[in-house]
Amino acid sequence: MTPNNTEGMEGTEGAGGRGTDPTPSPVPPSPLSPPSPRLITEDMLEPEDPRVEFERGMSYAPAATLALIGLYIAVFAWEVASGALQSRESIIAAGALNGPDVAEGEVWRLVTATFMHGGVDHIIGNSVMMYVVGVGLEHALGVRQMLWVYSAAGLGGSVLSAALNTGPSVGASGAIFGVMTGLVAVLHRHRDRIVVRERRIALVLGLWAAWQLLNGFFTPYIDNWAHLGGAVAGFAVAWRLEPLRLERTA
Repeated sequence: MTPNNTEGMEGTEGAGGRGTDPTPSPVPPSPLSPPSPRLITEDMLEPEDPRVEFERGMSYAPAATLALIGLYIAVFAWEVASGALQSRESIIAAGALNGPDVAEGEVWRLVTATFMHGGVDHIIGNSVMMYVVGVGLEHALGVRQMLWVYSAAGLGGSVLSAALNTGPSVGASGAIFGVMTGLVAVLHRHRDRIVVRERRIALVLGLWAAWQLLNGFFTPYIDNWAHLGGAVAGFAVAWRLEPLRLERTA
């Protein structure tokens, strides 16, 4: 009887815990061992951004923009050679915008004045800004639609200036303001399709526009009405246009 009882007790101890557990305990992983592979499921992946990257494929030699700048330079060279910058009378005779003359039927001044400039610093500043904003808008809309925005902005600026400014005035800045606001209109309206990686572009444009408008309030020879008219017209026209060259590229 005793041996049998002893065997039973040994079996009970082994199963109850005082004896040796036959099931091996898990061995903790070594801190030096590599991590185990992990399965990746679709819901763990970040969704791909469906928007087009605006800067992709942008040309830094836009044909229409460079042609307009070339026209500025050619007209300015003619102004200097013809003596158009020598006096108020001579600049008006050359084609500057003058409200009373427009009211009497010389509506061609609404166009000619937008390609004339009053000095070297004037044409340099406008040419630089035309290039900066023209690169973006021409890339977004293509040559033809960009020229529509430019023309509408130039005409809108001239009309408002002729109506509210005593004149004379010259310069492409009204049209350039419209190209800038036109670019803002395209990027804002189609923000679900377009993403701008270089966000400093908007900051630079905004600061430039604010400076020009602020400067116009304190500088009598800056035509703020042309700026405002061009900005409104350019935005309104560009808002209704469809981007052409924003197709997704591989």
